[in-house]
Amino acid sequence: MSVEIGYSLSSEETSPKDLVRYAKRAEDAGFTFALISDHFHPWIKRQGHSPFVWSVIGGISEVTKRLSVGTGVTCPILRIHPAIIAQAAATTAMMMPGRFFLGLGTGENLNEHILGKHWPPIQLRQEMLREAVKILRLLWRGGNQSYYGKYYTVENAEIFSRPDQLPPIMIAAAGATSAELAGSIGDGLISTVPEEKIVNKFRASDNGAEKPCYGQMTVCWAETEEQAKKTAREWWPVAAIPGKLMGELATPAEFEAAAQLVDQHAVISQVVCGPDPDKYLEEINSFKKAGFDHVYIHQVGPDQEGFFRFYERTIAPRLH
Repeated sequence: MSVEIGYSLSSEETSPKDLVRYAKRAEDAGFTFALISDHFHPWIKRQGHSPFVWSVIGGISEVTKRLSVGTGVTCPILRIHPAIIAQAAATTAMMMPGRFFLGLGTGENLNEHILGKHWPPIQLRQEMLREAVKILRLLWRGGNQSYYGKYYTVENAEIFSRPDQLPPIMIAAAGATSAELAGSIGDGLISTVPEEKIVNKFRASDNGAEKPCYGQMTVCWAETEEQAKKTAREWWPVAAIPGKLMGELATPAEFEAAAQLVDQHAVISQVVCGPDPDKYLEEINSFKKAGFDHVYIHQVGPDQEGFFRFYERTIAPRLH
């Protein structure tokens, strides 16, 4: 099985204009796709950014020609109504014909609490996501549409700017139940863990067998391994925070407090660090063995240009 390699546009660490610039650089470096995170807050204040993703993607559409771009991922259940996401994604797909996909997930309290609404438990969020996807697909049919559901209401809504080719919907999952949901409502899977059981659950549900699977791997390239470890600890301590907490903590300050309690060696164990290309290729292969056909790389920290040169010089030639 061949694997396509992509790049992660980390909104939490990067200014809007730099995200646009990195997308162009990723295309020039040979990456075939990119996913851009959709956050209202960064995980920790040190990361320092969190621009509005749809504005940034508009900029990316103007400077790239081949790069496929997806949201990694958007939560359509609280902060933004699914009808608005339907319009935003349709517009984006018109600006990037055939090369935009919509990544969706059940979100994190970090971004969704801002409107003062109750943060639902995961089972309820999964139900809301299922209904949100139903609304998206309904509005994308065109014509005047109304919907009266358990969680959402849409009245006499019509999306006039619709693309010839609708964007596929990829669903994020880190556990078995979410993977089953992804297979039943989505056109593909997004995950951050190279676990075969997640891919198997996804592919076993409904029509998941032939759908693409995207896996994100987190790395920190630097001239030395020690320097990379230092950067990873400083910029991405959330790598060691348990998954359930990632969805429940509400503010960057809470994530910073939680990061103080985790073993810093645990951070490093979750991030490929240093200049050894074999470690990167090994991690890519672990996703491939788990059944992922797309792997996208998240470079932690500000030295994105150093990572691009490293990828072009040492990783890309060995992949091809």
